[in-house]
Amino acid sequence: MLPSNNHKPQANSYLIPFLLITSCFALWGFANDITNPMVKSFSKIFRMSVTQGSLVQVAFYGGYFAMALPAALFIKRFTYKRGILMGLGLYAIGALLFLPAAKGGSYWPFLLAYFILTCGLSFLETSANPFILSMGEPETATRRLNLAQSFNPIGSLCGMWVAMNFIQARMNPMSTAERATLDEASFEAIKSADLNVLVRPYATIGLVLVAIFVLVLLTKMPLIRREEEGVSRAFGPSVKRLFANKAYREGIVAQFFYVGAQITCWTFIIQYGTKVFMAEGMAEQAAEILSQRLNIVAMLLFCGSRFVCTWLMKWFRPSRMMALLASVAMALLLVVIFVGGRAGVYSLVAVSACMSLMFPTIYGIALSEVNADAEIGSAGLIMAILGGSLLPPLQALIIDTGHLGASFVVPMFCFLVVLTYSLRNT
Repeated sequence: MLPSNNHKPQANSYLIPFLLITSCFALWGFANDITNPMVKSFSKIFRMSVTQGSLVQVAFYGGYFAMALPAALFIKRFTYKRGILMGLGLYAIGALLFLPAAKGGSYWPFLLAYFILTCGLSFLETSANPFILSMGEPETATRRLNLAQSFNPIGSLCGMWVAMNFIQARMNPMSTAERATLDEASFEAIKSADLNVLVRPYATIGLVLVAIFVLVLLTKMPLIRREEEGVSRAFGPSVKRLFANKAYREGIVAQFFYVGAQITCWTFIIQYGTKVFMAEGMAEQAAEILSQRLNIVAMLLFCGSRFVCTWLMKWFRPSRMMALLASVAMALLLVVIFVGGRAGVYSLVAVSACMSLMFPTIYGIALSEVNADAEIGSAGLIMAILGGSLLPPLQALIIDTGHLGASFVVPMFCFLVVLTYSLRNT
């Protein structure tokens, strides 16, 4: 089990830090879900293929992977609080870098800005998840993390709402096909205007992050110590112990495929919905906006389901609940693949309700017996977010061959991996 402190703070001393750290879950939810629609937006702005546009996700989740281990070593040497401050700082820098990227008018500086931004998110997640697990009794750690993670989709909803109302709705309505016919001067004028629309929300969140950085800096946090007598805290022995732990070792694999499933479903719900609605005779921009609204409905289901699942954990084992929901998600994706149409769109939306408890539950199971190795263990699970970087381009390659519905075999396989992990840990 997760270790308790030698000098345990009183429960009420955790309240303000718990609330403040929980707000960080909303902040990275915002970043994730303002970004998912950008695959389509960047593809349109720069007249690129879906595969090229999906490089946004490669940069975004590549930052998570690259910085997770350095973040863990930083936290191990210093404190969770300093890790969170570092995360907020990098997040703010990445968001503010969108301003010079827009002035340059090139795609690649945006990918660099996303990478730096998500290096910050990697610091935040590597710090905040084990910090929350430590704030109380080990027996309720997974449930406590599910509660904190319930605020992640609230941030996601805000990100989706901003993407729909302040980016997509304000971009030039000219379709992708129409943009392809423009001369270079006309295309550049539209591109510049659209980029100015796109960067404003990122610049705003950058300023908000600076304010939150100051607030965290001024707040006293409990010092969580994970020390066990006779146990080396050196990096090498920590890694050896972690990978001797079956639940942790397999948890990294499960987390990789779960994040891949989440990002592929949420990234391509807009493409899937747009194709269905355009086939019904709807204009491209109207179809995109309707699809984005359904994406918000999916996030509402995700958010509501996470609160419900956290409540149900009073009576049911988290691993059994996860096995059931993984099975339902696979059944819904069969409808997406083989039935299609509006039934497919609504089934894809419903998958979000099944995903709600998976990330924190895999995280909690994997870290349940890691003891003094929590910081390094957390880094491994955050590095597993790389699944959100590698699997969307794989699905995009299938989409570019003209098989949008069939491409959802990718998240279906991912849920099969989650189901297997659930059953092996029930």
